[in-house]
Amino acid sequence: MYRYLPIRRVHARQVLDSRGNPTVEVEVTVGEGIVGINGTTGRAMVPSGASTGRFEAMELRDGNKKEYVGLGVEKAVSNVNTKLADAILGENALDQNAIDFLLLEADGTENKSNIGANAMLGVSMAVARAAAAALKLPLFQYIGGIHAKRMPVPMMNILNGGVHADNTVDLQEFMIMPVGAESFREGLRMCVEVYQFLKIILKQEKLSTAVGDEGGFAPDLPDPQAVLSLIIRAVERAGYRPKEDICIAIDAAASELYDKEKDVYRFPGESQMKGETILRTGKELVGYYKELVDAFPIISIEDGLHEDDWDGWKHMTQELGERIQLVGDDLFVTNIKRLSCGIKLQVGNAILVKVNQIGTLSEALDAVEMAHKAGYKAVISHRSGETEDPFIADLAVATGAGQIKTGAPCRSDRNAKYNQLLRIEDQLGKMACYDHPFINVEVPK
Repeated sequence: MYRYLPIRRVHARQVLDSRGNPTVEVEVTVGEGIVGINGTTGRAMVPSGASTGRFEAMELRDGNKKEYVGLGVEKAVSNVNTKLADAILGENALDQNAIDFLLLEADGTENKSNIGANAMLGVSMAVARAAAAALKLPLFQYIGGIHAKRMPVPMMNILNGGVHADNTVDLQEFMIMPVGAESFREGLRMCVEVYQFLKIILKQEKLSTAVGDEGGFAPDLPDPQAVLSLIIRAVERAGYRPKEDICIAIDAAASELYDKEKDVYRFPGESQMKGETILRTGKELVGYYKELVDAFPIISIEDGLHEDDWDGWKHMTQELGERIQLVGDDLFVTNIKRLSCGIKLQVGNAILVKVNQIGTLSEALDAVEMAHKAGYKAVISHRSGETEDPFIADLAVATGAGQIKTGAPCRSDRNAKYNQLLRIEDQLGKMACYDHPFINVEVPK
């Protein structure tokens, strides 16, 4: 078996993501002999977000308005083919930490603004995939080792709002989690059935069944209560019990609603539908979440307050942290420095992990490790601008995170991850473990 697996070739190109925007695809060839004859090639595609925290690593865009409305990534592609290739050619692909360190060193900035996090991540993921292929190992096992067997509970987005949809729903994502399932396959089926019944109900109510960026339906609705009531109806129409079989998760994406000048959260869609201006302070918003949690089987809220409000997050954690999962996305941005601060302040109790927020696979793994050691949960997540690359499906199993966000079951870029997880579960067979991650969290009655 290989101990040293040299990187022989690094090549990037510009391709398209699920929104039709350019993104970076990288191919890395490893192994002895002549490239293209004896080598093994791994390929990776980089996702992109719309609702992005300002502390995220920087993706490099060309800014040339004459091509792709300024969103081209040819500069990032060029950086892969020159600077990053020069940094890692000949290095050992089996040493992911060392490779990622070289990528960070080549960039030399805190936020990856020199070479671009999108350039770096494409190389980092492609190296891992090439090494796994050369060793003839599944990617999840190469990254996670021999104990990687825990399948994630889907956190399936079935109704979109916020910046992910052109509708009046202010909160960004409403998701369902099949906590009563006994396997990933069963949980996925349950979620898909609820999704399909939600479509039937929306049609009956003469509401739009158009979908947002992540495939969830995007009707105009007056407030979160209306959304949640529809979801409960769909769960029951599908033959499942709210709370026992299916619970609800919300991504509020509160940073997108925050008015810094007035220190309030604006709800433009709700204001439009109700004919009055709806504003909430941070404490009022936390109180509002408590009302929703009391009324509906909500077990997870992501980004309930904006990314700079550490005091507000502490208050929210004190009020809700014993009852539900509080996930930091814009707050933590897959960054161990910010996560460490949150752990010390006892803020939140879970981290959302997006590999493109931080720029390398090793840094994402460090974030999951830190979270688990501190008793925080981890959720492996896609982005609103996705690709057909199912890398995060393998990552979810490799890390044993137990939860994955990867959208609605209606687009190939989202279903690619679900289908890969079905393959992994099939490969693991009886060794596959599936249990919902809220054993120590009180599910509201």
